[in-house]
Amino acid sequence: MHLERRVLVTGGAGFLGSHLTDRLLNDGAYVLCVDNFFTGQKSNIEDVLSHPRFELIRHDITFPLYVEVDEIYNLACPASPVHYKFDPVQTTKTSVHGAINVLGLAKRVKAKILQASTSEVYGDPISHPQTEDYWGNVNPIGMRACYDEGKRCAETLFFDYWRQHKLQIKVARIFNTYGPRMHPNDGRVVSNFIVNALLGRDVIVYGDGAQTRSFCYVDDLIDGLVRLMATGATITGPLNLGNPTECTVLELAETTIKLVGSKSKIVRREKAEDDPRRRRPDITRAQQVLDWKPQTELQDGLKHTVAYFEQLLGDPLVRSRLLAG
Repeated sequence: MHLERRVLVTGGAGFLGSHLTDRLLNDGAYVLCVDNFFTGQKSNIEDVLSHPRFELIRHDITFPLYVEVDEIYNLACPASPVHYKFDPVQTTKTSVHGAINVLGLAKRVKAKILQASTSEVYGDPISHPQTEDYWGNVNPIGMRACYDEGKRCAETLFFDYWRQHKLQIKVARIFNTYGPRMHPNDGRVVSNFIVNALLGRDVIVYGDGAQTRSFCYVDDLIDGLVRLMATGATITGPLNLGNPTECTVLELAETTIKLVGSKSKIVRREKAEDDPRRRRPDITRAQQVLDWKPQTELQDGLKHTVAYFEQLLGDPLVRSRLLAG
């Protein structure tokens, strides 16, 4: 018999999922980690595999799952362009079929459920900064649509289950997040810049580099998710979770090269399709409802992330694969 709070984390071996798992175990919960290991990595959870309150199930959430839990964090979905464009149909299925399956589970076991949505629901925003009331500017037939529209549909499903079946839902719109355990080949700007700088390769900036992003350190983001799950039934979201401090991609490239102490050069390439020009969250609502805001400065977070990748590249096998790529 389990007296602890039983928490299901889908995508629990991924970047965010593994950090959330650590936090929940530290908070005394029993954690059931579900992952199909398309982008999740066993190395992210190897330190907790023998933990008495941790359980791992290899499973794809596009298929139903039958477990007994009190809370569900739905984080399962490839979240970087490299990964979600690899099999766009499966990406949409993961967001849509996956949402239907976890919502069905929550309905059966009367669990509270949180959806890890994304700032991508805003597309290439015309409104700036983005508030939760903004409906977005999304290309529904573009290369990124499998992820953007899949996540938008998942939000629709969550709110329809809330209205129709009175489920306790929470929806977090996550903005750019970085930190240790990012996948070295995920194509995201932070991991991309750090890995290339460490390998002494050119750091690629698409377009003129003036496009902006707002980078939130992973520990701050996880704290926001946990605070949102702990709120009462009347708080559904959506809530923006991210860092409102904006910087250009070019500034990030220059800062990364300097932190690494690399001789890498910045090289410009043609702008990617549907790449948002500006991205910055308005977190007023999260500050009011959760008493939450990011605490980690970009320089400090980048130092931790660089240290992680330095250690990772110390593995000759990992290094040779990255050099070959």
